[in-house]
Amino acid sequence: MLKVKVAIYCRVSTAHADQIESLNNQIHQYKQLVKRHLDWELVDVYADIKSGKNTTDRVEFQRMLSDCYDHKIDLIITKSVSRFGRNTVDILDVINKLRSLLVDVYFEVENINISETGKTFLLSILEAVAQADSESRSQNIRWGIQRGFETGNSKFYNRKCYGYINAYAGNIVIDEEQSKVVQKIYELYLNGYSILAIIRYLEEECIKSPTGKEHWSKRTIDTMLSNEKYTGSVVVGKTYGLEYPNNKRIINKGELQKYLAIDCHFPIISQELFDKVQLKKRDAAIFR
Repeated sequence: MLKVKVAIYCRVSTAHADQIESLNNQIHQYKQLVKRHLDWELVDVYADIKSGKNTTDRVEFQRMLSDCYDHKIDLIITKSVSRFGRNTVDILDVINKLRSLLVDVYFEVENINISETGKTFLLSILEAVAQADSESRSQNIRWGIQRGFETGNSKFYNRKCYGYINAYAGNIVIDEEQSKVVQKIYELYLNGYSILAIIRYLEEECIKSPTGKEHWSKRTIDTMLSNEKYTGSVVVGKTYGLEYPNNKRIINKGELQKYLAIDCHFPIISQELFDKVQLKKRDAAIFR
């Protein structure tokens, strides 16, 4: 009995440890899949560590295509359409070439074979490419933000908050009127005012909130009383975004690295005063 000659193709974008582990896991998984089919025979494993922007500079992908032209392969197994690339034209061109050579491809995530025909198949390919592009953009943005944190070049270090205004070259400087409000909030809290009492004071004094509203929220006051930026320092990485397509932001409770920059700008509150407020907030949380 002639066996189906099967090739495994895997690709990751970088040589980061987690991606290399993912690559090895994929290879192992597909080898086990081939073994479970008695009429299949593994020809070779082709694995690239390369971006999916184009196919021409992926050595293993090109070697696999060459083996297809030499009729060494009947079926290619790969994780998803995105493993073939993110360019729709290039992907469809490769698929058409493989079809002409009578080589089938199974995309696991999309659960489709290129031997299928019709509009459903084409739409599946287009949707998969669009999703792969969105995932790649999301990963690039996350990587760029992280690199900015590490190098100190992130715009988040100079992100203004109530009490500051933007100045030349993206730096922040103290807003005299708002800074007095910040100082008063810290003073009131240390003098025994609750957050609700502080809100009543601000509204009685007709002091508008950071968004220009008559009413101040408890969360706004609580955040201001915990914002180290008022001491001239900045902590970035307090929150992080989940993987695509769930872009919800999560409070970083130690899952990822946070970065502290000291003396980034002029302080509104002394470090001593800030520490006293944090201690009082912690005590209040314990006895709440």
